Amino acid sequence: MLAGGCHCGAIRYEVASLPDRHSLCHCSDCRRSAGAPFVAWAIFPEADVTILAGTPKVRASSEHGRRHFCPDCGTGLFYTSAAIFPGLIDVQTATLDDPDAVPAPSAHIQVAERIGWIRDAHHLPEFERYPGPED
Repeated sequence: MLAGGCHCGAIRYEVASLPDRHSLCHCSDCRRSAGAPFVAWAIFPEADVTILAGTPKVRASSEHGRRHFCPDCGTGLFYTSAAIFPGLIDVQTATLDDPDAVPAPSAHIQVAERIGWIRDAHHLPEFERYPGPED
């Protein structure tokens, strides 16, 4: 069983299966919604996701897309689209209590909209924590 929730803890959910797919989405809608260069999504059968606490607010972000988020802290949680993937729900992987509990992403999607500099981001220096003045 997977579990997760929003930043403030008002919304908690659990998932009864492993995802059908795990992808990194680069579309401008995801980027603007999350304020991040891309968003990791794990897609599950909708029946396998149960809201345990709270009620997400739902916003139509496109003709068919619906974004579900915490009305208190704004954390994006889910994405649904009856037109693109009926009966399924995308869960923002980073909202899982243990994101490493799902298999690693298998694809980058919507790369036609990817920010140019993210393509080589894996070449940047890495720091275990926020770098100090000596770094």
